[in-house]
Amino acid sequence: MAALNMAILLNGMDRAEISRWTEAMIASGERMDFSSLRRPDGGMKATTDKHSTGGVGDKITLPLAPLVAVFGVAVPQLSGRGLGHTGGTLDKLEAIPGWRANLSNEEILAQLQGVGAVICAAGTGLAPADKKLYALRDVTGTVEAIPLIASSIMSKKIAEGTGSLVLDVKVGSGAFMKDEARARELAETMVALGKDAGVNTVAS
Repeated sequence: MAALNMAILLNGMDRAEISRWTEAMIASGERMDFSSLRRPDGGMKATTDKHSTGGVGDKITLPLAPLVAVFGVAVPQLSGRGLGHTGGTLDKLEAIPGWRANLSNEEILAQLQGVGAVICAAGTGLAPADKKLYALRDVTGTVEAIPLIASSIMSKKIAEGTGSLVLDVKVGSGAFMKDEARARELAETMVALGKDAGVNTVAS
């Protein structure tokens, strides 16, 4: 696997290869199902999520999730912790005494039905292969491989079961992606993976 990761870093992957790789990561665990969520009129609730690649001062998730929920859209916001010098959404919320990041699938569904939005950590059952692959990428120096970054993010988002996804790909000295060309490549790769999986995906 270490050799494969290095080969991906050096040679890249085409769209079909990344798609199959991501599908295999998703298949390593469970997929959430939000079809039981209902609007007041009995119809099925639409679901959407937002993912940011991270950067200094990145805190839009905190006001955005409840704002979107006001319009009747369920927001299953599965967030992460900081990467490098960037503080993650969960890091900020865990500063609140009594707040907990880890919720069961039943708790997530109950909060989405009752409140309309939830911000929590991704469960261990979602794309568990990603956790092992990420640890291997870290020790083999392949963290920066765009196919591996894209599949890591999108395997969890697709397994989450959201109907639509907005990707906030930040670029610059305070962001995870340092130059515009790589940020654009990452954004285009993730959008393609989302669309291949039937998730309405856009990036900015």
